[in-house]
This record gives sequence, C-alpha cells and structure tokens, in this order.
Amino acid sequence: MSKQEDEGAFYVVKKGDLIGIYRNLSDCQAQAGSSVHSPSLSVYKGHGLAEEAEEYLRSHGLKNASYTINAANLKNDIFGGLVHCPFQQPAFTRGASSDKALPTKRSVEALQWDHKSSCSLEFDGASRGNPGPAGAGAILRADDGSLVWRVREGLGIATNNAAEYRALILGLGQALQKGFKKIQVRGDSMLVCMQVQGKWKLKNQKMADLCKVAKELKDRFTTFQIDHVRREFNSEADAQANLAISLMDGQVEVDCGRK
Repeated sequence: MSKQEDEGAFYVVKKGDLIGIYRNLSDCQAQAGSSVHSPSLSVYKGHGLAEEAEEYLRSHGLKNASYTINAANLKNDIFGGLVHCPFQQPAFTRGASSDKALPTKRSVEALQWDHKSSCSLEFDGASRGNPGPAGAGAILRADDGSLVWRVREGLGIATNNAAEYRALILGLGQALQKGFKKIQVRGDSMLVCMQVQGKWKLKNQKMADLCKVAKELKDRFTTFQIDHVRREFNSEADAQANLAISLMDGQVEVDCGRK
C-alpha cells in the first residue's frame, strides 16, 4: 500500500482485554510485538469517513462521533458514569496531521469501575496464638452498600495487631488497584484506627513500620476516613481473616461479590 493510500488511516489494536488506537502502522506494529498468541491479538484498520457518510450520520443525529456501537451490543452502564474530561478530536480527515497522542488504552475492568469513585472498606485481622498462624481479611462495598470484593491474605506467624494492620493495608491496596478515589474505612481495632489518625503514639517499631505503609496508601486517596466499630459490626471481614489463616504466607485470594 502506498503512503498516499494510507493517509487518514487509523489502526485499532485489541490485545487481551486492552484496546488501543494508533495513527500510524509503525506504532501499531510496535504494540503488537512478536507474539500474537499470549494474549490473543487482533488488528483492524479504518479511515476517516467520506463526506457523504458524515452527512448521512449528521442527518440522523450522529455528529462528530469518535466511534459507534451496535445497539444489540449495548448493555446497561457499559461506559460507566460519564464525567467531564479534556478531549481532542482525532484528525482522521485526509491530509490532517497531529503530534498529539490519542487516549491511552484502558482495560475493560477500568472502564466498568471508573464511575465508582468511592467505596467503603471493612478490615480485620486474626491470629491464633498471638503470635501464631494469622490472616488478614477485607471487604469492599460500593456506595449503595452492595458487596464488591472480598479479599484475604495468609500472613504466616503474626500478632493480632500486625494482622489488623496487614488487613488495612490489604484492603487499601485492593481499593486503589480497582480505581477507587474516595474511601471510608471501618475496623474493630481501636489501636489501628487511632494510630492511623495520629491520635495514639507508636511505641513499637513493627507497628510504626506498618502504620507508615498504611498512611502512604491512604494519602493516595482524594478523601479518606477511618472509624472504629464494635466487633459485631465487622463480622464479614472477620470471616475473611479467619479463612486466610489456612493460606500460605503471602497468598492472596480475591472474590468478586458482583454477579
């Protein structure tokens, strides 16, 4: 294909669950790499719409669309909640050029969860022996209180307080990984809740190190609140912590609460 014939072309690359759009073939080939099997990869090519096609779309209410989707494939909340963001229209017309990078590829999961910017976290730790075999458990919920994720981690041998901190760190990390920006945290460890808020002094170096990690994670949220609750109001996180005791040290299990 000649260069003249290739003007105005764009390339859509689907690699596993990631989709990217590229303005030239060399960038497209660089993304594809040498393997097309792990994960599976598909490449599509398109061009700017002809004036007749654009006029037809405008007459049916579709003007300057970046892309379209078949109504048969449309599902509720497929794009999540739409929020204002800077946007530059791709220069797909013949002869147009731009050095601006197109929007980066994003995972399907990120698209689904971007609109869920806030969540609540319940955390708990368990230790049989104090110190003894220990586990950390956390529950993530959406704004409406519905269960989103259960997560648990085996801790090997640890104290109750260390397990509580590890549970908080586990839950905060999971929330950040899933794209949440605002979080409300609840746990039945008065020690952890008060130390993370800076209201209680840190006298043990191990606890100080864990508290530092927890604070570094909390600072990555735009809003953060942590509250102490009674044990009976933290039963689901407690159940995950006790399940985690049987896991290997460092082994993490995650269950999706949404069907």
